[in-house]
Amino acid sequence: MKDTIRLDKYLTEMGEGTRSQIKEMARKGRIAVNGITEKKSERKISPSSDTVAVDGRNVSYVEYEYYMLHKPQGVVSATEDRLHETVVDLITDRKRDDLFPVGRLDIDTEGLLLLTNDGDLTHRLLSPKKHVDKVYYAKIEGMLPEDAKDRMAEGLVLSDGTETLPADLEVLHRGDLSELSEIRLTIHEGKFHQVKRMFETLGCHVVYLKRLSMGMLVLDEALKPGEYRPLTHEELELLKKTNQE
Repeated sequence: MKDTIRLDKYLTEMGEGTRSQIKEMARKGRIAVNGITEKKSERKISPSSDTVAVDGRNVSYVEYEYYMLHKPQGVVSATEDRLHETVVDLITDRKRDDLFPVGRLDIDTEGLLLLTNDGDLTHRLLSPKKHVDKVYYAKIEGMLPEDAKDRMAEGLVLSDGTETLPADLEVLHRGDLSELSEIRLTIHEGKFHQVKRMFETLGCHVVYLKRLSMGMLVLDEALKPGEYRPLTHEELELLKKTNQE
């Protein structure tokens, strides 16, 4: 945790308002540090040892937050959007006001999504050089080629010429033209609309897509779409271990 931090930055990061709002709150005597009214919002305080209160309500400082979300369909993987609800909007009891999704899932895709404000961890998890495994479950419309597994394992060339890394396809149920196929796919990268585009290359159409895991982080089956919870200490350590491999 940071040794010292400006009072206005402390409160802004905890979602108590903008810096100008915090300055006005301090001017009106609404902020206290260690039980004493503080009217200088620019003063330095220690998050680990000082107690900060707004209107008599203690505001504790949290440097990083990590949430596992079961992203539902119809919600966008963004921090703000003028047309749709965002994944950040779903984290209603977050302490920090600077959370963001790690990567993205399409608006019609559901499943595991990590939200945090830890930029360093996010950068390493999303780095193309790391090839972090991502596992998806999907329902596929159209005839899945008999050699689909082999073609995925060799790596595909998408319609725009993009080459994908080899992927592991498991056919859970092979349908026909009147019945959907069900598959589990493990990819090692995260290109734009990648899973959907890979199956389009095989002449199929993804009608339902759900991310099950990212690295060693697995979606909690107890979480329904739209529900979330903080990562456990063990899960965070697994993420960091995945990140270092």
